[in-house]
Amino acid sequence: MIQTPGLISQQGSSTFLLRAFQLELDTRHDKYERLVKLSRDITIESKRTIFLLHRITSDPNGEEILNESEAKLEAVRQKIKQVAQELIGEDMYQFHRAISPGLQEYVEAVSFQYFIKTRSLISVKEINKQLIFTMEDKEEETNMPSSNPHDKQLYTWSLKVTPVDYLLGVADLTGELMRMCINSVGNGDIDTPFELSQFLRQIYDGFSYIGNTGPYEVSKKLYTLKQSLAKVENACYTLKVRGSEIPKHMLADVFSTKAEMIDREDGLS
Repeated sequence: MIQTPGLISQQGSSTFLLRAFQLELDTRHDKYERLVKLSRDITIESKRTIFLLHRITSDPNGEEILNESEAKLEAVRQKIKQVAQELIGEDMYQFHRAISPGLQEYVEAVSFQYFIKTRSLISVKEINKQLIFTMEDKEEETNMPSSNPHDKQLYTWSLKVTPVDYLLGVADLTGELMRMCINSVGNGDIDTPFELSQFLRQIYDGFSYIGNTGPYEVSKKLYTLKQSLAKVENACYTLKVRGSEIPKHMLADVFSTKAEMIDREDGLS
């Protein structure tokens, strides 16, 4: 069979297109893997920040712990900066599954720190404001040494936490607040549990308005949130009714036992 020049040209064009598609898919896959690794790093460092912040209930140097946690969160933001650089010119939602776990953990850590400082919930707008990054154009500065330093060009890029990632991070925050409640009681602090109970009730009411109409992941978290609220309210009830009867050093053990009973009852229901 004799191939005409037109047919040969068509086959060569098809091969070129296939190679271009292969290169594009390989590049996208490599980028996805880099983002997954960055997301893991963000998750690990955020968890370490949360563990550090839990020490504030027993450590007298609370200000020092907050400063250390801020340094750790700044290191996490540098990782998020790398994610933002990877996503320049890309549709973030095509890579959202790769970075979502890290962003949720970051929201949990930064909202936990914010609560300890202000006793209120950080907004998604405030979180996104911290994820705007700028960098000077150093190359232009090197090529033109005599230029005015005030005329340096700044590059700005950002990464926005989606509303779903924010809600999932806040839902996970309730578990940390429940642990903070138990730790506070164990250290003789009987005021914090009542404060946490009111705060968690407000969060639960907010999530109840969403109900099953929101994303599936959010409705799944509602059950865990309800459990955390029940444990804190149970601790407050015990403090109010039997607080004077139980020695302070035994309160944490009593609450832990009651929390396990609640878990078993929920498992049977």
